[in-house]
Amino acid sequence: MRQRKVKNRDAICEACAAWIADDPRERKGRWREAFADPSLPLHVEIGSGKGRFICEMARLHPEINFLAVEGGAKINVRILQKAKDYNLSNLLVIMSYIEDARDFFAAGELDRIYLNFSDPWPKARNAKRRLTHRSKLAAYEACAAPGALLQFKTDNDGLFAFSLDEIRSRGLLIRWVTKDLHHSPYAARNVETEYEQKFSAKGKSINCLQAVLSRKGGKNGC
Repeated sequence: MRQRKVKNRDAICEACAAWIADDPRERKGRWREAFADPSLPLHVEIGSGKGRFICEMARLHPEINFLAVEGGAKINVRILQKAKDYNLSNLLVIMSYIEDARDFFAAGELDRIYLNFSDPWPKARNAKRRLTHRSKLAAYEACAAPGALLQFKTDNDGLFAFSLDEIRSRGLLIRWVTKDLHHSPYAARNVETEYEQKFSAKGKSINCLQAVLSRKGGKNGC
């Protein structure tokens, strides 16, 4: 979906500066210090879009610190606006793309990673760009705290099948999986994204899984 240019983007960023994570690469290993309560678990959503999911999660769960990652300059300001409207003290926004999680996060730093409606990159030659490719998963594992979880949600059946294969190839434990989230036992605690609302309104079933980011019988990482 093509996004419109945001009017007064600089003014919005200035008004919402308290929610922008400046120099995010320099915060590697020190993310908890950026929050009012550094003792809380740290969850990150990679590819937050306009931020409906991550902002609602932060509002519902003040006992968790959240990071929204979104490099799209036409949409990441929408996350800032929502964070300001909710006055969320437990949310910061990384306003850049992340190719390798290890560039931004230290070993053991993340307690949960959310991937919601990621770009499917449908052509086979672009498989390595998918956020659930095994090389990306290895990077997430390297940054994961013991027992950390990965939660992945998509409307794209092909991407979901690919992701299941990639997760299994890494030897990760899949805690649960559903191909119809909204009619599953996990629906009650589900928080919808903008895309999810759009696709489910058209009758499309939503795929979702949750996996443990540590290899069976082995250590996190590569």
